Parts: sequence; structure tokens; C-alpha cells
Amino acid sequence: MSLPALRPATEPTLYFIGVTTGSSSILKVFPRWSEALGLGARIVGIDLPLHAPAEDYRRVVSFIKDDPLSRGALVTTHKIDCFRAARDLFEEIEPLAELMGEMSCISKHGDRLVASAKDPLTSGLAIAAIVPAGHFARTGAEALAIGAGGASIAITWNLMNAALRGRDRPARITVSDISAERLEEIRHVHARFDSDVPVEYVLARSREDNDALMAALPTGSLVVNATGLGKDGPGSPVTDTAVFPEGGYAWELNYRGDLVFLRQARAEADRRGLTVADGWVYFLHGWTRVIADVFARDIPTSGPAFERLSELAGGRPAPHPAA
Repeated sequence: MSLPALRPATEPTLYFIGVTTGSSSILKVFPRWSEALGLGARIVGIDLPLHAPAEDYRRVVSFIKDDPLSRGALVTTHKIDCFRAARDLFEEIEPLAELMGEMSCISKHGDRLVASAKDPLTSGLAIAAIVPAGHFARTGAEALAIGAGGASIAITWNLMNAALRGRDRPARITVSDISAERLEEIRHVHARFDSDVPVEYVLARSREDNDALMAALPTGSLVVNATGLGKDGPGSPVTDTAVFPEGGYAWELNYRGDLVFLRQARAEADRRGLTVADGWVYFLHGWTRVIADVFARDIPTSGPAFERLSELAGGRPAPHPAA
């Protein structure tokens, strides 16, 4: 896949930097939001292959920086690679982006190009809509994050530092990935979090390895598919015979694609007393936080105004904190 042509914007433009942006609901949703919020803006997708060459990331960031009507971008899938390749192009790197070593939002504050990590905030909002407050403390449940990329970094930051948001933390976190390098990277990031939650890092050479990790989880535990499988690639990180934790929570970060992990969890939901969530809540909070920053709008995270944006996005109920 070659880098698509980047043409100067003729109207205020938000970019979506991903892999298969043409399939995303945001291309239909954003025009509705733009009208409702009075943005007068359009959205344009930029597709790059996984782990694209550094010069491609730099070219995209430089284009946004230099083009007057290019207002900013949401970055997905490429959060870590893009940040590493282009960090010197930013006049400002917000503290969470520095801490996480990744960025999900590119914005302009006056003449300053800013890199920020919204996922640590939006993943916390999503977790609060899925797992009830006090659940981990009551049950001694753990968490398994399958995948060690940017989304997993953000989610584990929330779980490890939940007390910062008045919530409880899992007794233990396990992170698995097929890449030893990514596991080492997330281990180094976690070392900067100043958290005493124990974390185990497991190289999963097969889906059966992830099955075994999930089967060992105690009752009530949280399992997250943070691999991209089901959207950016086909399939699931676990097999059809995987045993989900009794009374637990299964969170598929994707909301589009073949969503095999989501189907696997739903098939076991009744038998295992499993609460299953897809990536819709994450989608809503992820995009609205970026739009609020890029266009300097005060967009609430709950209440009638947020519920209206949820309705405009497709009629699904707006997320509320889990009871």
C-alpha cells in the first residue's frame, strides 16, 4: 500500500489516520456531528499499512502541520509508530503522550502542533460504562489484555491507576502478545506508571496460549481483545473452545469487521454469566474527545448533549456508568 496523495484542504478538515478507514462509521457520522456542533468541517481518511515506513508518517504529519485548513487528526492503529517517527515535528507533546509513548490526536493550538494521547482518558470512560465501580475490590477479579499495542497501554494505565478516578483496580493484570518486542515495550511503559498492581507479560505463540491464560482467570475477570484482530485483520486471538471467566466481562475493542471474538463471547454469555461489550462506547468517547480538542469545542461525556451525539451516530443508546 502506497501513501495516498495529500492535497491541500479547501475547507476545515479532520483526518482519520488508520488502515481501513473507508469502512469506518465515522465517515457517515462525522458530517452529522459537524452540522450539530456547527463545525463546518469535513473528514478525510488516510490509509497506511501496519508499521508503515517512518517517512510516510512524517509526510502525513508535516502535511497537516503546514496546511492551513488541515485542523488535525485522529490516529488509530499507528499511534506508537507515528509518534516515534514524527515526534520532533511537534511543538508540544502533552504529558500523557510522553508517558504512553504514543499519540491518538494531532491538533493545532495557535501556531503550535500538539501531540496528545486521548486513549488513557477515553478508555477510562469506556471501562466505567462496562465494569461497575467496586467490582474488582468485591471479587478479587483480574484482567487479561490480549495485545500489547497502544490501546492496551491506555487500558492498562487506567486499570493500574484506577484510584486516580475514584475506582478500584484488578488484583492482577496479564498482557499477552505474539511479539516479544511489543511486550518489552509495554513493560518499559508500565515501569513509568508508578503503580503497585502486579503485571505478567506473556508471549503467546498461538491462540491456544491465550485460551490457557483466559481459563486461569478467577471469577469476574475482564478480558479485552486489544489485538486489532476482527477489524484490521481477520479472526480472533482465542479459539472457539476458549473458556471465558464465569461472571466476567469480555470487551471487544472493535465495533466493525468480522468481530469473531465478539461472537465467541456472545455465544458463551448466557452459560458463563458473561457481560459482553463491543467497541461502540470506545468509539463515541474516542472521537468526541478528539473533536473537542481539534475544534476547541466543549463536548460533555454524558448528559443530553452527549446522548444526542450518540443518537446521531446510529441510534444506539448513549453509554452510562455500569451499575
